[in-house]
Amino acid sequence: MSGQWWRDAVIYQVYIRSFADGTGDGVGDLAGLRAKLPYLSGLGVDALWITPWYPSPMADGGYDVADYRDIDPVFGTLADAEALIAEAHRHGLRIIVDIVPNHTSDRHPWFQAALAAGRGSPERERYVFRDEPNDWRSVFGGSAWSRAGDGQWYLHLFDSTQPDLNWDHPEVRAEFLDVLRFWLDRGVDGFRIDVAHGMVKDPALPDLGLDHEGLVEPPDRSDHPHWDRPGVHEIFRSWRELARHYGDDRIFVAEAWVDSPQRLARYVRPDELHTAFNFDFLRCPWDAGKLRSVIDSSIAALAAVGAPATWVLSNHDVKRHVTRYGGGLPRARAALLLMLALPGGAYLYQGEELGLEEVEDLPEEVLQDPTWERSGHTKRGRDGCRVPLPWSGSAPPFGFSAGTPWLPQPPHWAAKTVAAQEDDPGSTLCLYRDALRIRKEHPALGDGELSWLDSAPDVLAFRREPGVVCVVNLGSEPIALPPHRKILLASAEPADELAPDSAVWLSA
Repeated sequence: MSGQWWRDAVIYQVYIRSFADGTGDGVGDLAGLRAKLPYLSGLGVDALWITPWYPSPMADGGYDVADYRDIDPVFGTLADAEALIAEAHRHGLRIIVDIVPNHTSDRHPWFQAALAAGRGSPERERYVFRDEPNDWRSVFGGSAWSRAGDGQWYLHLFDSTQPDLNWDHPEVRAEFLDVLRFWLDRGVDGFRIDVAHGMVKDPALPDLGLDHEGLVEPPDRSDHPHWDRPGVHEIFRSWRELARHYGDDRIFVAEAWVDSPQRLARYVRPDELHTAFNFDFLRCPWDAGKLRSVIDSSIAALAAVGAPATWVLSNHDVKRHVTRYGGGLPRARAALLLMLALPGGAYLYQGEELGLEEVEDLPEEVLQDPTWERSGHTKRGRDGCRVPLPWSGSAPPFGFSAGTPWLPQPPHWAAKTVAAQEDDPGSTLCLYRDALRIRKEHPALGDGELSWLDSAPDVLAFRREPGVVCVVNLGSEPIALPPHRKILLASAEPADELAPDSAVWLSA
């Protein structure tokens, strides 16, 4: 594993509550994840990003952290986490953990102390309290302010159970440097920074007026009072300096919703973070011209600061791309070959290797995303992409748990279990395994450059040196494949023609 492994790594996101349950309570945990490490190693990924495993009331699926230096009992113990990290390393897998620095849980000792101490206290200075609220809105719906018992208001850009920290306070900055040290000392290989663009606020807290952006959208103005403020970069420079003491192979990836590739590039300058999620690519529709534009602008902006692009199709906050693209599984398979052929790194979201779609008909009584309540039951939220994985068997819980899963699985997932797909060479799981194997073996794939080839308007075709061509047909008619080329891998049954919503890797 090289010191700059992250430049072309494929990282698998584990939404831990829904990955595998080893204790039978219906919720995924460290025991379940540890048992599946051979599966993940066999899939061919380089690292795992694990969503928050800290003690939490779970008001927002663990992104409301009550203690940053321990493991929630529903997932296991700190000793279990240390054992998982060590075993993952033995399997050749690195571990990236989530850090949630924009806000804590309202059960965090700091916030409990702030409520008890009252107005003007040092304890309240760690958060954002004021006597009158402004017009800021929570991204989950409703006001971004809630009233404490003594009449003051506290800021929460997310749920009312997630009070925002005051990152102008030196104690907050020192605390998170110490939290990073805690996990680096236990062998983690990096951190995914939740809401990296939201930690610093304009101290004047000005009214926003009409505000258009939502949970997974960039800011609607360049000088936003609480998104993508210049002050975040000073924080990340201090974090990068800390990581250097542990070696050049410890990394950070930013979740930063910003309004341009050039703004994103600011987060990955040489003295700041290593990579950042490319949400422009994730949000781009299935359109050849728009995808090419996003690819070009992303590569150019990041290359200007010496950083690699990072590509992603799905995660725990957005509708699964099998559903989102509107073309079903064939289109999703083609999108995978496109993504893995691009220069840089890539993120996979658990279950996409099985071809799982968004579960859009979950019963209302099981919905847990805070968006459901805060929107007055008008927005269902993100539970549909978080349904527990199907591992084996012909009926729920499909080997996920010995108990009842925390969200119900569709019965038709019987055909999409790991067991049903692993020996079928035409399955989506085998496509992922083959693609990841070829990507590792072929020197043209991974970090580097691409050159576009002449093609029809609805076709993306590019060359990676040495000797790979990727062709993706986004149109409505079949296209002829270049003659006398060896097919390395195709997203559909290989033939002389490439069907719509298909992709192929060719030996140039």
